[in-house]
Amino acid sequence: MEDIYESDYVKRLFDSMSDSYERMNYITSFGFSIRWRKQFIRALGHNTADIQAIDLLSGLGENWTILATQFPNAHFTALDFSKRMCALSQQKQVNRPGRKFVILHQDILKNSLTANQYDIITCAYGLKTFNKEQLGRLAAEVYRILKPGGKSSFIEVSKPRNKLLLFTYRLYLKHVIPRLGKLFLGNPEDYRMLWTYTENFGDASVVKEIFQSHQLAVRFDSYFFGCATGISGTKMV
Repeated sequence: MEDIYESDYVKRLFDSMSDSYERMNYITSFGFSIRWRKQFIRALGHNTADIQAIDLLSGLGENWTILATQFPNAHFTALDFSKRMCALSQQKQVNRPGRKFVILHQDILKNSLTANQYDIITCAYGLKTFNKEQLGRLAAEVYRILKPGGKSSFIEVSKPRNKLLLFTYRLYLKHVIPRLGKLFLGNPEDYRMLWTYTENFGDASVVKEIFQSHQLAVRFDSYFFGCATGISGTKMV
């Protein structure tokens, strides 16, 4: 049986979903994904300084307009290991007004980024594709590339703890979303995997513990009764 957390498997999955991923992400979250993106990035505050910011697992660049608003004078980098996602986000950037992002086609767990380089790190909806061992390596990389006192914020679709809400959410993600995936892709299995990852992930409470063990001062963030959770905080000086 194939390891669903193995790098090549996840790459193939997101390459396959890339053409429909943005609108399916919106549908999956009942339209809340855009609001949650704004909230988790705004947790970092507004900064007009000449800083370095990186968007990890950047997908189709859905965070970029919000980042450019929050950090209007920043130098931006985006990193994703899906070749197709990088290509599509590069195409979209041609028609996107505002500051441009340097797009790196790299795996965050095996990257060439410089230590102590970034003031800001963001990541949306990528945590669920890491197992616990990989989350430890991710935390180590975040600590390595973040400047002392630098800030990070992560968000992920999660399992709400309210039983009625969880029942509805599970039904929607496990059964409705794959059918929509079949409509858009002709292949419901790719989008069925989104629930599998979410089911295994639970929420960001474990992520908080792992990041704290790597000298990152983070808090647990919850959005819309736990339908999304995340962490945000700083690298200890």
